[in-house]
Amino acid sequence: MAGVFCFKMGRMSAPKIFPLIFLLTLLGAGCRARGDVTPSDLFAPPTSAASPIAATPATSLPPNEAAASALPTCTNNLLFIADLTIPDGTLANPNETLDKRWRVENNGTCNWGAGYSLRLVAGSGLGAVSPAPLYPAVAGSETDIRLLFTAPQESSTYRSAWQAHDPAGNPFGDPIFIEIIVP
Repeated sequence: MAGVFCFKMGRMSAPKIFPLIFLLTLLGAGCRARGDVTPSDLFAPPTSAASPIAATPATSLPPNEAAASALPTCTNNLLFIADLTIPDGTLANPNETLDKRWRVENNGTCNWGAGYSLRLVAGSGLGAVSPAPLYPAVAGSETDIRLLFTAPQESSTYRSAWQAHDPAGNPFGDPIFIEIIVP
């Protein structure tokens, strides 16, 4: 095939030789050996179908591990430190308003916020509202809890026990008490 194209190299300018070399290259591609790649193999038209990607199956936890992962990431706790007012055994007059305060520590890892409460767990409520909001406290800090009570009319010894509860209603920590004697 190369004998078909005869020309004198001396008369051909450089701009004319490059198209000629390209044409000869294309014609020479027609004389390929078996197993060679054709230009149509190199320039296959794109397809619109995406190749499927195998889905990776999700790993599931055994039932006991799945339940454990649902546990809260913090722990609630309340540590009683001291009675600040009205020590146990204080004499109170009938119908007297009693301003009881306790010093406690939030020694858990949860911050007490909205939804935390103090609830009556034993004895007489002595007129205090239950549940009462638990004063917000950052984990690791001390705070004072205050409740207002009213001494009953009848003579007797009265004890009222209160405990902190989380927003789900679960009790936690030390219970706190007021104990009065109405003569």
